[in-house]
Amino acid sequence: MANFFFDNPDLQFQFNRINLSEQVGILEHGYTLAEKFEDAPRDYEEAVDYYRSALELLGEICGDRIAPRAMSVDEHGTKFVDGKVEYAPGTVENVKDLGEAGFMGVIIPRQFGGISCPATLYMFMIEMLSRADGSLMTLFGYQDVGEAIAKYGTEEQGHDFLHKYCRGEEIGAMVLTEPGAGSDLQAIKVKAFQDDDGNWYLNGVKQFISNGNGGVLLVLARSEPGTNDLFGLSLFAVHGGDRVEINSVEHKMGLHGSPTCQLFFNDAPAHLIGNRRFGLIYVLNILNHARFSVAAQALGIAEGAYREALEYAKIREAFGQIIYDIPPVANMLIDMSTTLEVMRSMIYAGSHWLDLRNTLEEHIEELKAAGKPFKEEKIRFDRASRFLNLLSPMTKYIATEAAVKICYDAQQLHGGMGYMREMPVERMVRDVRITTIYEGTTQVQVSSCAKRVLSDDLKELMDEMDARSYHEDVSDLHEMLRENRNDFYRGVEMLTASDSDAFKGAAMKNVVDMYGDLWAGYLVLGETLENERKKIIARRFIKQARANAIAGIERINNAIYSDLSSRDTICEGLQPVTT
Repeated sequence: MANFFFDNPDLQFQFNRINLSEQVGILEHGYTLAEKFEDAPRDYEEAVDYYRSALELLGEICGDRIAPRAMSVDEHGTKFVDGKVEYAPGTVENVKDLGEAGFMGVIIPRQFGGISCPATLYMFMIEMLSRADGSLMTLFGYQDVGEAIAKYGTEEQGHDFLHKYCRGEEIGAMVLTEPGAGSDLQAIKVKAFQDDDGNWYLNGVKQFISNGNGGVLLVLARSEPGTNDLFGLSLFAVHGGDRVEINSVEHKMGLHGSPTCQLFFNDAPAHLIGNRRFGLIYVLNILNHARFSVAAQALGIAEGAYREALEYAKIREAFGQIIYDIPPVANMLIDMSTTLEVMRSMIYAGSHWLDLRNTLEEHIEELKAAGKPFKEEKIRFDRASRFLNLLSPMTKYIATEAAVKICYDAQQLHGGMGYMREMPVERMVRDVRITTIYEGTTQVQVSSCAKRVLSDDLKELMDEMDARSYHEDVSDLHEMLRENRNDFYRGVEMLTASDSDAFKGAAMKNVVDMYGDLWAGYLVLGETLENERKKIIARRFIKQARANAIAGIERINNAIYSDLSSRDTICEGLQPVTT
């Protein structure tokens, strides 16, 4: 029997080292919920035991049921028949299995039928599930839709929308994108309006909506007539139905088990979630969660591709030997495995701050309602928010780009067989590609990081990591990180000294890359204090990061982006203008 938790020592290592005692204590309301819900833990130790058993069960479901169905789901895809979406039979079985096991509402509060798990545990689940079938993540991994309704909506709205959702009887969808508004959400035009009785309705078109056929739609719409900025947007929950018409289902490169729909809201009844004009603020908070979810999805798909490559390399013979023993192939596999572990460190370190920020926000609201002081909690909330607002886009950018490379390398290692549909790695290459695009493209993530990277927003955390006492046999790695840090500051100085905005915009990626490598390097160096094997992982990664930092500085210093003014000459084959 396959179990995607038991067969992954690094996943277990990360689970064993997490400490979410404060976050879980807030989520469980000081462990008082056990009086009302028999499955609620009575203390942190009991919560951790439950989380472990949940991961073990999900690991079994992923290995024994979901993964074997993945190829048939990909081949069948979704069908659009008479205006309705039909899922692949394997997808229907997958959702049924997850719903019956209680996994379709893991981050939803218990009073609405969920389990109140922290986001970090949810990322573990997304990783395993995406390794089994990347397309299933969009059905399972959009639970932040329900979480937002529970958090920002009313008690009545929670009961109205979430019980079937938590049982897997209805699927959720985040409905943001429009034909003229992708990452630029303030350009949204779908109209929200009220009748004389104060009831809300939506009118307009949304596109590229994963599971747009779902029963619980969270929609960002323009509620304030005459506005064209972010302050005119509000968030609405909508039941899928006749007034939400599915115009079409896209024909996609990958994620065939998940329908991507164009929707027409034909004066569809809607429920305002939270306050008017706060829609984009709510969505930005949701996106902090969603970026980690996509990073975990990418990690899971890449883990699956790496394992396919490793297995193939051990049986494939070429030139009289197993290709696993050929140095260039061995180097590829080492790079892939090292990168996977570093990605995993980044995702779970970042989700710690996601959980802390969100639970402190909840705790502050409770203190306000009780008339109690919350100054200390507010300071800690602001600190966690500062870290999260950088870690969320940076982790999404680095993890998804790394995952795409791992999947491509895994396919390359298969040679011609990797191009064949019957090989799982071919599907994984197609599935992973979207992760650098949706929930904000790589370029959007880099742009979102820019100001915070230049401000060195993780300085406090990296100072703490740098001050730790490391083992003598990794002291050279510690010194390399310090050299990288100095190079990062040099890069920032060179960038800010430039008077060319175009140069700054193009060169910024180098500085973000250096900062991401620096953060990841400190994380993996810290892990060497807990696990001897991690010294080998740290050595490969930090040495590579050192080489990358040197190259990054050279790219900035040599002004290779100074030819941006020659764009038309280079890109369109035009002759340069001479005077």
